[in-house]
Amino acid sequence: MVVSRDSQEVSVLECILGGLHIAVDVESELPRAQAKLAKSKIDALIVDCDLNGTAGFLRSVQNAVPLVIVSGSSGRNRLEATGAAFVFQKPISVEQAVHTLSAARNMILDGRLRYHRETLDLPVSLSFGPRRHCEAHLMNLSQGGVGVRIHQTLPLASPLRVSFALPGTKRSLKVQGQVAWIDQKGNAGIRFLEIAPTAKRHLQLWLERQYFQH
Repeated sequence: MVVSRDSQEVSVLECILGGLHIAVDVESELPRAQAKLAKSKIDALIVDCDLNGTAGFLRSVQNAVPLVIVSGSSGRNRLEATGAAFVFQKPISVEQAVHTLSAARNMILDGRLRYHRETLDLPVSLSFGPRRHCEAHLMNLSQGGVGVRIHQTLPLASPLRVSFALPGTKRSLKVQGQVAWIDQKGNAGIRFLEIAPTAKRHLQLWLERQYFQH
């Protein structure tokens, strides 16, 4: 959400955020912005501190990432002390906005993907113990683990290896995991314990692509 009456600054922000695939909701009045924050999930907040009452407004924000537009250099240190994730200097240059909003986008996306589960329908291989190996059905995938359907008992305490191919790619992932839960219908959740940095990056990029395709 962008809270500002400055049409020129709003236009710059809308243009850049649109290019980053981030929807923008613009409010010119703090009370209306506060009402929306109370009712809706907002990923990030950009506040023009030329508006009267912004100090109290920012103090009331608990569950958003405030990106603050500063009206002058004299207020920068004070605003940074509020815990704002990013601070702009007005007037905003396009170069500055692209750099800062790209960093903000990564923060927003990390937060979204942390809870996003991609529904899938593909085979997965599970290995555990000295030589035990079984095939299962992969139902969903997230950064932190997978949901599978399997028709045999899995060890709850022992680590296992999860192997599967990322759909639409030539990459196969092999990840150390552990069964987090299992029910009477053969559904199980496996939490990732260890994943190589390269594999983690490939998984994150793949999940990001799927997220934006929905």
